[in-house]
Amino acid sequence: MTRSTRERIVAEALRLFAERGYAATSVAEIEAASGLSPGAGGLYRHFRSKEEVLGAAVREHITRTKEQISTVMERATAFEEQTLAERLRLVCKAGLAKMREEQDLIRVLFRDLDQFPGLVAEIREGIVNPLYDAIASWLSQQPEFAGAEEDWPAISSILGGSVVNYWLANESLYEPPTRINEERFIAAWARLAFGLIAPEVAPERASA
Repeated sequence: MTRSTRERIVAEALRLFAERGYAATSVAEIEAASGLSPGAGGLYRHFRSKEEVLGAAVREHITRTKEQISTVMERATAFEEQTLAERLRLVCKAGLAKMREEQDLIRVLFRDLDQFPGLVAEIREGIVNPLYDAIASWLSQQPEFAGAEEDWPAISSILGGSVVNYWLANESLYEPPTRINEERFIAAWARLAFGLIAPEVAPERASA
């Protein structure tokens, strides 16, 4: 699918911001990466400023995240025949995949977005909190937990936070903590998640 000039500008700008930093990336560099004549002002036919491009990138990711959450929740029933352990592993895999998908935005967030508290708030309310809310909602809807009185938002913050920490450590240190590969992490995450939130469920209902 061919991207529009505006879409190319947003995508290439975010990539450059992630690689070099917001301040170190010039408008001319964004134009060149987007297939425009560098320094000719092509970016300004679509955006008023470099900051507006960054804001557009943030909002594009927010829109995509909302669509993904809606799609996943609609398809959740397709996995009801799998064991709880299998479903938990799928959730963990999805969380790690989402972190990889958002890696450029995450790099910009930690490197530069303290300059833009409004954009930080948009990411928090448009991406981070909805993802944690989706985990909490999914957990509460699992048949094994029917009638359970649990603080699902708090539990989702623990489970989701561990996925975020694993990915961030891998990203910043160039290898996973204590060299635990992703397969081992997912298996351990699912096992601990099961023990944390459903100790009363019979093991045969949860195991693969």
